[in-house]
Amino acid sequence: TFPTPTILFIFIKQLDRIIIHQQVELLEAVLGTETSSKYEIKNHLGQRVYFAVEENDCFDRNLCSPIRSFTIRIADTTGREVITVNRPLRCNSCWFPCFLQELEVQSPPGTIAGYVVQNWDPFLPKFTIQNESKEDVLKIIGPYVTCGCFEDVDFEVKALNEMSTIGKISKYWSGFVNNVFTNTANFGIQIPVDLDVRIKAVMIGACFLIDLMFFENSLDGL
Repeated sequence: TFPTPTILFIFIKQLDRIIIHQQVELLEAVLGTETSSKYEIKNHLGQRVYFAVEENDCFDRNLCSPIRSFTIRIADTTGREVITVNRPLRCNSCWFPCFLQELEVQSPPGTIAGYVVQNWDPFLPKFTIQNESKEDVLKIIGPYVTCGCFEDVDFEVKALNEMSTIGKISKYWSGFVNNVFTNTANFGIQIPVDLDVRIKAVMIGACFLIDLMFFENSLDGL
């Protein structure tokens, strides 16, 4: 049996800032092959509260790279899986609006917490955050150009009317060496502290999706 959602989210319930750090993959840097991504999820003090591991096969990682399907399993400090993120293989092109990206977040595993759905737009990256009933909750809108030159790249978290900004997902620029020779990334999620804890979990899933869609190539994010 899984613990109750209150226990599951004890570490992020009171957080308004979540840091996601992708671990350095030396084998990937040396051989130029895609390896399974691993992430540390930290609080604003830099303390690790979760650890995430991507699951898929070598074929998906190396042939389908940015659009690859995956399951990311997020475990707490005791090693217990608390969040599962599932991404099916879908298109990543504005020319195919009927088969865009969609991601499902479960917490605890087996219980739907919500979804991240890509919205068609010819110019801007846009996503909708949905709850477990597929009701729209929030919007995420990225910049026209996602490869920021020596600066952070911000995806704004907005109300459904897209008028007011309540937070952001930021890809932090981590330096020339890291960006060119590895695919490592550092992200920050800033959200209201009183946001529904399940939606906070979905925001973590959204961060993984944004990483894979826009920053998978080693030169991205310069």
